[in-house]
Amino acid sequence: MTRDDHVARASVDIEAGRAEVWDALVDPDQISQYMFGAKVRSDWVEGSEITWEGEWQGSEYQDKGEIVEIDPSNTLRYTHYSPLSGQPDSPENYHNVTVDLTGDDSVTTVTLTQDNNDTVEAAEHSEKNWQTMLDGLKDVVEGTP
Repeated sequence: MTRDDHVARASVDIEAGRAEVWDALVDPDQISQYMFGAKVRSDWVEGSEITWEGEWQGSEYQDKGEIVEIDPSNTLRYTHYSPLSGQPDSPENYHNVTVDLTGDDSVTTVTLTQDNNDTVEAAEHSEKNWQTMLDGLKDVVEGTP
């Protein structure tokens, strides 16, 4: 098995239209509410840098990546590297994260995939983290505590 075989997947249905969900995916104030307090910076243009800063399990971090594709209300694809991984900052150690939105004006399904996980266990760990994040996104968009 290769890293390509270890893909983390998570999804959630949100009772809101895609435009509203999209806004929550790219608005730094909303992101910090559901992404474990992370401060996200990007100008949300293909080819632009994206950074995440915060604290995770007692360690400060500054992750980085690049916006690969941005199709408002449909798809957000970016690379992601975390120094906390202990891996060198080189292309083979970046994940590709894809967030797809489908649905209608009343319910949006958000599906997230992250590739390039070292092991099945790493993919499962990432899957749990992403599911927690997506559940938080749902709470923020639907206005539930």
